[in-house]
Amino acid sequence: MKVLSKKAGFWARLKQPIYALAPMEDVTDAAFRLVIARRGKPDVAFAEFASADGLCSERGRPNLMKLLYFDEIERPVVAQIFGEKPDNMYKAARICKEVGFDGVDINMGCPVKKVVRTGCGSALINTPELAREIIQAVQAGADPLPVSVKTRIGYNEIVLEEWLGHLLEVEPVAVTLHLRTRREMSKVDAHWEVMPAAVKQAENTSTLIIGNGDIRDLDHADQLIAETGMDGAMLGRAIYGNAWLFNRELRPEHITVHDRLELLEEHSLLYENVFGGRKNFAIMRKHLLAHTTGFFGCRELRQRLETVRCAADVLDAIAWFTAEFDHIHQFSSHKKTGALTASGNRAGD
Repeated sequence: MKVLSKKAGFWARLKQPIYALAPMEDVTDAAFRLVIARRGKPDVAFAEFASADGLCSERGRPNLMKLLYFDEIERPVVAQIFGEKPDNMYKAARICKEVGFDGVDINMGCPVKKVVRTGCGSALINTPELAREIIQAVQAGADPLPVSVKTRIGYNEIVLEEWLGHLLEVEPVAVTLHLRTRREMSKVDAHWEVMPAAVKQAENTSTLIIGNGDIRDLDHADQLIAETGMDGAMLGRAIYGNAWLFNRELRPEHITVHDRLELLEEHSLLYENVFGGRKNFAIMRKHLLAHTTGFFGCRELRQRLETVRCAADVLDAIAWFTAEFDHIHQFSSHKKTGALTASGNRAGD
């Protein structure tokens, strides 16, 4: 187990290895993270990334603050910010601290053109001096909260040893490595063969090394941790369609149709309650479709969910499905418990 510095904050209290939920735009919002936490809590969850420039803008901040909502049950929860201006990154880190997050993460891995063309995200791999300056600015702004970095192993080609060396010089508490280059996007398999060298490079530091890329489930994460010696694993796309991903007590084959319908109802109500019209409900459709797989009649239910515009539409679709397929799933023989309370807090309101 790696011994951490006094600046490690909540990271020092986590049992190693660490299992984290990755930040994903329009996926890991407050409502989504809450339904996950209620079904199988990760050791640490990361919010969607927020633009430091936007948070520092009087015009942009009100709209971006919805990205900084969280519920107490999620803790520890980390805000993620991106930008190329150290001054604004400092200010954005202070905002995240004031909102009440447990840590701040810096996105140095996003490969999307609109982010990269401004010198942010994975573009910072090409400007290591600026990257170090940004990390130090965020450390100052977030103090005493711990600061971590999520990045890739190169821009056009793998330059992991050199790039990681630059990051370790300024002592982030954790570095999460998405094991692809920016050029590769997600089009090739993650390069897990390079992770042991990264772990070795960081072994005499107090920086945690966390791996990310193509991790299927916790069993697969355990295998990769054993093979590479890394301090933890971050799971992202594996969460689609499996809200119980971090629950070691419940295997996927034991999740019932009733569990999935309750999830549809709860997630929809939470989304409306947390965001109150601040986010388009159409974003929810991909979640609803992902939740609705692997049972008789799911195709028909998915067809109805493809056009929903609000939580009421989702509840109507569920009511139709339970009536239409009662002879298969015997819904009427189960005691109706209703949806769980949709009570997402709005930190920052």
